[in-house]
Amino acid sequence: MTYPAFDAQVLSGHVAGGPVTCTACGCRLEQGASNGVSAWFHFAPLGGRDARGCKVGCADDAHDARGRAQTAAA
Repeated sequence: MTYPAFDAQVLSGHVAGGPVTCTACGCRLEQGASNGVSAWFHFAPLGGRDARGCKVGCADDAHDARGRAQTAAA
């Protein structure tokens, strides 16, 4: 039997206070603001690249609290 504090079955996607990672590439995201709305971003995106220098399509996009890239609605 597992102690309730360590029961992983009750955890869902995002743990309050835990790191948020990108669902596309697994990079850790930093919290910021986009148009006054709380959002998460790749650390220091440079020309479509993440902090490791890898090219990822969502490097410049805002992400939600679950790490999913938010595309601008046209």
